[in-house]
Amino acid sequence: MRSFLAIAALVSCSTATMAAERPNVVLLMCDDLGYGDTGFNGHEIIQTPHLDSLARQGAVLTNFHSGDAVCSPTRGTCLTGRLPYRYGIWFANAGHLPAQEYTIPRMLKEQRYTTGHFGKWHLGTLSREFSSKGPKRNPAANYSPPWERGYDQSFVTESAVATWNPVEHSRYQNNYYFENGEQATENLDGDDSRVIMDRAIPFVEQAVRQEEKFLAVIWFHAPHVPVIAGPEYLAKYEGHGEAAHYYGCITAVDDQVGRLTEKLKSLGVFEDTLIFFCSDNGPEGRKPQGRNAGTTDGLRGRKRSQYEGGVRVPAIACWPGHISAESRIDVPLSTLDYLPTLASILDVDLPDRPIDGDDVSEILAGRSQAREPIPFRVANTASVIAGDFKLVLRDFSSHAELYNLRRDRAEEHNIATQYPEKVEELTEVLKQLEDSTKRSHAGEDYAGDFTPVDSWRPMEKETRKKQK
Repeated sequence: MRSFLAIAALVSCSTATMAAERPNVVLLMCDDLGYGDTGFNGHEIIQTPHLDSLARQGAVLTNFHSGDAVCSPTRGTCLTGRLPYRYGIWFANAGHLPAQEYTIPRMLKEQRYTTGHFGKWHLGTLSREFSSKGPKRNPAANYSPPWERGYDQSFVTESAVATWNPVEHSRYQNNYYFENGEQATENLDGDDSRVIMDRAIPFVEQAVRQEEKFLAVIWFHAPHVPVIAGPEYLAKYEGHGEAAHYYGCITAVDDQVGRLTEKLKSLGVFEDTLIFFCSDNGPEGRKPQGRNAGTTDGLRGRKRSQYEGGVRVPAIACWPGHISAESRIDVPLSTLDYLPTLASILDVDLPDRPIDGDDVSEILAGRSQAREPIPFRVANTASVIAGDFKLVLRDFSSHAELYNLRRDRAEEHNIATQYPEKVEELTEVLKQLEDSTKRSHAGEDYAGDFTPVDSWRPMEKETRKKQK
């Protein structure tokens, strides 16, 4: 947030150590995985040995946040470093990623990387004729496939599919796997996480064989509904009822993460690869039950909530020799930080437009704890994390909620009346952000003609309805 969110002091340390090498980049993400649902974050039932091992080889990011409380907007933040309201992705299955956005795959292609995207896309339709969400999705206007957004290879669905035998479920209707722009027809049975990794690993192998640096974005569908685990994984959780499906499909993801890390090691490129793992938001459902058994480890809220249970997610960063093994980073971080951090590591100048994330390379290297604030926007509610404080503000009204997340991670004690100056300070940050975001949505950040598909409409009731 280079211009309008200058609250926290940014340490201007050199990033020469990281920039000396050009890492391969792997961005792993689960769908609706709760903060408490991995072994490295303390779950006592779900088996995630490969993720736990990856965490030991790098850092557990204990205070990491998805860019939004729902999936499509978060995915936009991962690739652009910008709030989705800037380009009209208001919530799940709405808007699309404009061609004018500067993204990680676009940046890395300019740096002579080969780029691939595997799994869920959710940033626009894959066909001009149809959408998984029907004609109201306006497939022609929201056509925005990865093969036209900077990716050399892709194997993607428009939105969520079943986590086991996806082609046999009703969710596969008009929601096909597209492989490099063509509907896929082979190797689609069984565990969906394996189906995805079966495409990602050959991409990595080819890149290494051709001595190319690579970006592999791997966005699993699990454990998003419909949550279905295969027999092998259900057997691991016998006696846990319907929750066995939830637990099982997370372990299935873990197996595929293990496959990937072992392949990187066998190819001799693991130590040259920067890996991030996270979830796109908090767990589904009003509470942990049945197949929606996700947990938040005591954090308030779940998916669709701007409280920490909706946006603080399990996360790992691993880059041997650059991120200390067996470390824990407690500084607030975000998916918004991916693009500016990679730009810093690669010494790339970003376009002259607002960037909402921060270069956190010095934090990952253990040389700093300073960063700029992290903003959020869901419908009429905006919030911002600045240091230990979090402000939640609805309609820029007089009713503000302020929490000290270090002392009150469950957000139980609103301390706004005790710190009126902090409330005023952070409210001004959000007001400036609101004005900037509106200008972005109108196309001011882009050169040439641009007409947004939707008008500016942060309407809370409509948003809640469409997110269901």
